Formats: sequence, structure tokens, C-alpha cells
Amino acid sequence: MKLSSVLGGKAIRVGALTAGLIVCGCASTTSLDDPDAVYDPIEPVNRYVFEVNYFLDEMFIKPSAYIYRAALPDPAQRGVRNALSNLRMPWTAINDLLQGEFDRAAVAGGRFAINSTLGVLGLFDVAGDIGLPHHEEDAGQTFAVWGLPEGPYIVLPIFGPSNARDAVGLVGDYFGDPVNIVARQYPDGDQFILGRGVLTGVSTREQVIEVLDELQRNSVDYYATLRSVYRQRRQNEIRNGAPEEDRPRPSASPPESRPVAIAPTSGGESDPAVQFPDGGY
Repeated sequence: MKLSSVLGGKAIRVGALTAGLIVCGCASTTSLDDPDAVYDPIEPVNRYVFEVNYFLDEMFIKPSAYIYRAALPDPAQRGVRNALSNLRMPWTAINDLLQGEFDRAAVAGGRFAINSTLGVLGLFDVAGDIGLPHHEEDAGQTFAVWGLPEGPYIVLPIFGPSNARDAVGLVGDYFGDPVNIVARQYPDGDQFILGRGVLTGVSTREQVIEVLDELQRNSVDYYATLRSVYRQRRQNEIRNGAPEEDRPRPSASPPESRPVAIAPTSGGESDPAVQFPDGGY
């Protein structure tokens, strides 16, 4: 069986599950009074998956990130980050268009065209040097702009912190990304998609080794800290760095403890060099 069939089947099952959770989450929410609350109705299950992910990270992912750091000098790592970021630009441009952000779509498209050519397949960020700033969009952000509620908080195996809306968005990202669509037309396309995902995960994990270690050292409850950090980061990405009052209306959720404050990246954009991973734990 081809890898794409396996991943496709899993993606469909995740989509069906999380779509159901969105409905359940909407039906079960009780208050709109606290937009900063995180709705976590399956916390015991989430904590179990979190612990499994943490074990896998400590045993395999984090050591791989250290090996990657030791094997590649900083310029080579920067080139890998640039190339991976460049591959995300077509999907970013499409999501910008779906969100009605035509200027940002033009920037994303321009970055892909310039960096794929003058930047030697994206290894060098020539577009950034001439004034086209980096940003990224995904299906989960598009769903948020369209007004879909985020639903309950979910910890996905391997992928880590998420919610029902973003989990469905992952399925959209997998099937809708033009780079993946083109890759599937070739015999080794599945291997390319898998390799791209693994390299993205290891590269991103290497970037946040110290950040996550510091969070863990300073957290009374590491699970709750990452949950709050994840949600605040996603809200900032959805707003494109706009002030809090301009954010899309969040889903209703029961009140709970105040989230941990974090500083967004400059201008509210996702920095390709330093950002929290969507996967991991």
C-alpha cells in the first residue's frame, strides 16, 4: 500500500473525528464571557497523549534535533529553513486569497517566484532582502477567519497541541498544498512528502530546544503552560499581529485559569527562524 493511501486514510479519520468534536464542542460550551479560556473537556485523554508525545520527543525527536544541530553548520541550517519555508509559500498564497488578503497573497507568490529562482530553489531569502517579508498561513487560520469556532483543545499524537478546527485544517493542508499535489504525480512523491515533513519537524525542533527546556524548567504544570502558549500563538497568527480587539470571535468555552503570557514575534508574524512547532507535544 502506498504511503499516500495510508496517510490519506489517517487524515480522513482524523478529519471525521475532529469534525465531530467541533460539533460536540459547540453544543457543550456554556459561556462567551472569557475569550482567553481554553476549552479542554477531554483533559485526561489529552494529558495521556501529551505524556506519550513527551516520551517520544525525549527518546527520538530531541536527540535527532541535537544530531542535526551538530551535523549542519548554521549557514546550512538557515538554507534548509529557507527552502522549507519557500515550499510553503504557494499554500500560504492560496490561504491568503481565501481570507481576502490579496496584498499578502501577492507577497507570498512573489516570495516563491523570486526565492525559487534568484534564491536557488529557496536556499537564500532574496525576496526578504528586497522588502517582501515572510509570513505563513494555513487552512486552520483560514477556517478561523471564516468564523469557524476552534472547538475543544486536543493533543494529537506526534503533532501535539491543536484544537478541533486546526486538526481539520491539518487534513486540508495535507491534501490542498500545491507542492504535495505536484509531488504525488511522481513515483517517489510519497517519499518526498514524508521526507519534507520529517525534515521540517527536526529543523523546527532544533530551533526551540532551549525555548522548550526553559518553559519546562519554569512551569509548575508543563502541560497547562504549553496549552496556553499554543493558543496565544495561534490567536496571534490568525490576527496577523493585529491588536486583540480585532481578533476573530473565539469559540465559547468554560472559564479557567489565566494563560501564560508570551511575546509574539516582531510584527505578529511567524518567524521562520524561531517559532513553536505545531507538532512535538
